[in-house]
Amino acid sequence: MESKPWRSREVVEGVHRGGQRALLKSAGLKKEDLSKPFIGVANSYNGMHAGHVHLNGLTELVCRGIEEAGGYPFEFGVIALCDGITQGHDGMHYVLPSREAIADSIEITVQAQRLDGMVLLGSCDKIIPGMLMALYRLNIPALLVTGGPMLPGKYQGESKAIYEIREAAGQLLAGKINEQEFEQIEQNVTNGPGSCSMMGTANTMAIVAEVLGATLPGCATAHAVAENKAFMARQSGRRVVEMVREDLKPTDILTAGAFQNALRVAMAIGGSTNSLLHIPAIAAEQGLRITPDDFEQVSRTTPLIVKAKPSGHHTLWDVDQAGGVPTVLKELAPLLSMEEKTALGKTLAESVQGVENRNPEVIRPLANAYAAQGSLAILKGSLAPRGSVIKQSGVAVQMRKHTGPARVFESQEDAVEGMRVGKVHAGDVVVIRYEGPKGGPGMREMLTATAVLLGMGLGDKVALVTDGRFSGATHGPCVGHVSPEAAAGGPIAFVRDGDLISLDLDQRTLDLQVDAAELESRKLGWIPKPAKIRSGVLARYAALVTSADEGAVLRAPVPQEGEKDDGTNR
Repeated sequence: MESKPWRSREVVEGVHRGGQRALLKSAGLKKEDLSKPFIGVANSYNGMHAGHVHLNGLTELVCRGIEEAGGYPFEFGVIALCDGITQGHDGMHYVLPSREAIADSIEITVQAQRLDGMVLLGSCDKIIPGMLMALYRLNIPALLVTGGPMLPGKYQGESKAIYEIREAAGQLLAGKINEQEFEQIEQNVTNGPGSCSMMGTANTMAIVAEVLGATLPGCATAHAVAENKAFMARQSGRRVVEMVREDLKPTDILTAGAFQNALRVAMAIGGSTNSLLHIPAIAAEQGLRITPDDFEQVSRTTPLIVKAKPSGHHTLWDVDQAGGVPTVLKELAPLLSMEEKTALGKTLAESVQGVENRNPEVIRPLANAYAAQGSLAILKGSLAPRGSVIKQSGVAVQMRKHTGPARVFESQEDAVEGMRVGKVHAGDVVVIRYEGPKGGPGMREMLTATAVLLGMGLGDKVALVTDGRFSGATHGPCVGHVSPEAAAGGPIAFVRDGDLISLDLDQRTLDLQVDAAELESRKLGWIPKPAKIRSGVLARYAALVTSADEGAVLRAPVPQEGEKDDGTNR
């Protein structure tokens, strides 16, 4: 057997590896297969949700491509949760923590089995970030195949996305539509497999992955049912074997400049607020620190050139038909580092040669941008000393500056019930606390609350402030990630009903108008509200998770007094 500088040789070479070779042969390998590069294929298929239900077919094509290129594929499973299915109940507590579980499980499998390269298949909100964390943590030749958006739904001639059924629920409660109309919207709001057809977290992170060079060019917006997606899967299998032979690793592609590009593209496309959690977590795997201030600086200097649902009317199908990420890169080229590499080894500049914008109304040139600034704004002030985030591209002009009395709720469920019984009125600032990474635990999305507000016609009349987070589907004056969170003793823990809260997007401020002495008096004897779930994985998560402004990543336990820290847990 010819020796190669591949990790898998540790498993199959030498007289003392006879047992390993025998076990591999029992799994179906032939003698000649043992000399091939071993490629892991991480398949996050899940039969319960649309974003991942189609991945088995794409996995087969990836494996075929690997075999055609002379590699041997080893498929293994990865968990995948659907944010949409977990909305509005205790299941949402587990969604953000699943990101770390995904990264860890891939690391464990690949490291234990000494795989030479890997292809990762995933579609949705925490799966793509978790896979990217593993990809850069392991630093072996690897590609991500994003499952692609679903085709948009259609109702009364208009394109629809999943968030609109939740807003329709608010309309039904408010008597604006009847049950038959609601059922018709429900029947038509989605359309087959794939990630939701909007610029939510899933598609934001798929685009970020392509800009970082973790996918083949054009992969992010190639739809789940499109012929091009099948081609991308098969070609990714072929390409990763080539990358193993070239010894082309993620760190050969990933640089600080690549992350700067990713931030700028995310701001230019109206990207999700959840990117504020995921991009820093991915960067941390390479020892790079990205802060909310970095997002703010980039967003202030990046025009908004894509305005898709939920901030606009276009869908991801429209974005793809206009040219997808390559066209976005071509339009943003003056603001980007175009010498960064793609997964094909070419520079971004080389990759966009010959690219044409097929619909300048969907992907606008810089000279005709929708807005002078990008999608996110970082607000700081006495209510959020370490920052908070708002998707400013989805805020009505009249709510960019607002002051109103606080209506305080201790959980999302309490807030939704308060809205339903008339406790929230136009002009109010709804405060939902103890929903942060530690206090939730798990930092749930407040999509149910925002959808009810919108459905009741209060989306441009009421602001919402929380230490929880929002879905990529959220739009309106919704401020999340308030840091420090309530469970950590942040100012949001001491807000009372009737306190005036001011937000100003232009000045980037979020302030609690309470005298400092009064606020200090409220802290006397304060005890944080106990987390709803205090056992199992969430107890461990709450004990180890960092603040939202640090990406809500897990940190190693702090050594106890007298215990030596030898650095092995870092």
